[in-house]
This record gives sequence, structure tokens and C-alpha cells, in this order.
Amino acid sequence: MKVGIIGATGYGGLELIRLLHNHPEIENISLFTSSEEGMQFSNKYTHLMNMYDQPLLKIEKDRLADFDVIFTSTPSGVSTELLPALIGVGPKLIDLSGDFRLKDAAQYKQWYKKTPAPEEVIEKSVYGLTEWNEAAIQQAQLIANPGCYPTAVLLSVLPLIKENLIDATQLVIDAKSGISGAGNKPTQMTHYSETNENTAIYKLHQHQHIPEIEQAIGQFADQVSPITFTTHLVPMTRGILATSYAPVTQGVTENQLTNALEETYDHHPFVRIIRETNKFGTNQVYGSNFCDIHVRLDPRTNRATIVSVIDNLVKGAAGQAIQNMNVQFGLDQVSGLQQVPLFI
Repeated sequence: MKVGIIGATGYGGLELIRLLHNHPEIENISLFTSSEEGMQFSNKYTHLMNMYDQPLLKIEKDRLADFDVIFTSTPSGVSTELLPALIGVGPKLIDLSGDFRLKDAAQYKQWYKKTPAPEEVIEKSVYGLTEWNEAAIQQAQLIANPGCYPTAVLLSVLPLIKENLIDATQLVIDAKSGISGAGNKPTQMTHYSETNENTAIYKLHQHQHIPEIEQAIGQFADQVSPITFTTHLVPMTRGILATSYAPVTQGVTENQLTNALEETYDHHPFVRIIRETNKFGTNQVYGSNFCDIHVRLDPRTNRATIVSVIDNLVKGAAGQAIQNMNVQFGLDQVSGLQQVPLFI
């Protein structure tokens, strides 16, 4: 298979390269840029010397049509301009930005502050939450890869909402992410002196992943209600820890909650349900495509605490995108994604 990566110089693009490099079905990886055409890639990223000494290529429709798969790891708004012309031309399209996730164009305009893609393109896009939408992904020409926060949240709460074990109308989600989730363009918020030894809440009640999570809960669990979702930036490079709180339905036990999670993901290799643990953190999935989930019931408050961890650049971006590619082409979902977590 021949793969093209648009936005190869960003963190998501670098993760795609790292993971696809050892994928058994990938023959060639071409790297595209909108701003650094002709630059030798390994000159920019020395760790790839003698592996990716190729020049960055100009984005041209005729050139892109020759690939089996095109990944776009670009800022929001870019894929809207690039991908519509490629639908049906040849390559499968997997977009890691948020341009095609929201089915309501007005919501996209409201939350992303950008012009939405044409309605007919949005209708063709398939939401790529692999464990929940595999059948549609198999037939998809355009996949909207989920956001990093929604991946961590949805995998942990969807089984419990779908089985009516928790009250989704009272769902409160507290999520924390490493700085790489903000991309590699420096800003005041990601400046070392602003982030080191500092934890900050951001986009309070304004995060663009709010409507994405709500939409997916409606799509996969048939419940529509607003959520409370807050995000925090913590001084680490990778990882997301999402903690969700919700009242349980009367009579529901902790064992029922865990059983529902285990039964849902019994045949899904990248979701691990942790029953007993005294320590649960992002380093247990660092560098891997795993999502680990743990749930506890507080009998005093009758509330469930549901915790999940992912690597935001892998399961939250490049890893899930490759998992979706594997599904599209009828490959084993774990192909190219069997890395052991780094841990330390």
C-alpha cells in the first residue's frame, strides 16, 4: 500500500510516520506540506535521518489521487479545502482534524469558528470511533477520526449509558491532557514558562469536543442531553486522563458496571478494563494504542467514577487512524500497532 501524509511535520504526522514505518502492509510513505515544500524531512527532524531523507512534497490533487490512503493531520479548516475534491477519486481518506466530525454544519461554525465543509461531504463522512462504528468504517471513503478527548471519554462511558446503568443527563467529565495535544506551533499557553509546574483549565464551556461527545452519545447510545465537560492542561508531553462522574441507576452495583465494560470490549484488542488497581495513570499507555478504563461506585453518593487513559497522539490520533485504515482494508486491527507502552 502507498500512503500519503498531509501535515507530516506536525506531532500527529510524526506519529503516523513512526507507526506506519513498521506496518507490514505499507510499501511507501510520501510526505506533503503546504509551507515547507522541498525541505529534506530528516533535516527538520534529525531522529529520522537515513529513514526519511526525502523532500517534502507540494500538495497537488493529481499527485494525491495515486495513493491507497491519504491521512490529513492538519489544523481545522484545511481538510475542508483539500479533501472534497478527492472523494471517489481513488484513495481512502482519513482526516485527523475536526472538519468532518460534526454532522450539523451550524454547530461546526459555532464551535470551530470556521466555514464548514459542504453538506454532501459531511453526509459521506463516517465517525471513526473504531470499537463502536466498525461496520460503517469498513465501507467508508472518508473517515472523520475522533478527537483525543472524545476517544477517552466515549470509550469509557458509552457502554454504561447504552445499558442505562448511569444517568447521562447528570454526566460530568473532568479531563486532563499533555501539551502535545495543542500541536507543535508555539503559543503563550504552551510556552515552557507558562506550563511548567502549572496546571490550567482552558476553554471553559467552550471546548469544540463538547458537541462531538454529545453527538456520539446520541448516535451510539440513543440518548441526547447536554454534558458538563472541562479540560485542563498539565505539564507533561503526552497523555489524557478523563474522569467522568454520573449517578447510577437504582440498584446498580459496581460489578455490573465493570461487567458491562468487559462484555462490550471483550473482542476489542485495544481497550483494557482494569478491575483492581491502586495506581492508574497515563504512563501505563504511553506510546501505545491502548485505552485503559477503571470504574468504581461510591455507595455514599450513589455515583460512579469512570476513569480512562490514552496516549493523545496514538489512540487519540495517529494510532486510531491506522486502526481505522486496517478496518477499511480488511487487515488485522493490530497491524502496525502492537507497541508495548513505554511506561518510563
